[in-house]
Amino acid sequence: MSTDPNCIFCKIAAGQIPSRKVYEDEEILVFHDIHPWAPVHVLMVPKAHIPSMVEVGPEHAPLLGKMMALGPRLMRELGVSNGFRTIVNTGADGGQEVGHLHIHFIGGPRPWAKG
Repeated sequence: MSTDPNCIFCKIAAGQIPSRKVYEDEEILVFHDIHPWAPVHVLMVPKAHIPSMVEVGPEHAPLLGKMMALGPRLMRELGVSNGFRTIVNTGADGGQEVGHLHIHFIGGPRPWAKG
């Protein structure tokens, strides 16, 4: 599994930086966002360093499928029952702030909704 020694998400996945873990297995780590947009806001990262969706290839399909199937289960377990957002920011123009593929799962009252 490839990692980047300068990547904050690689360091979190390796346990070098603490996080509030929600789920972990040999391929994936899910943890609470330190700047949540809603009552439930978790980040799901592959433990292998994949810089962004641009670098995803057919070999990543099983991992990405697993990630997308895991998200709804975790949101239910975290008490989200009225829907949630699934966001993958890609590249600088797509709003990606950390150069490691990650999926935001955001649920609860919607602060982004117009009042």
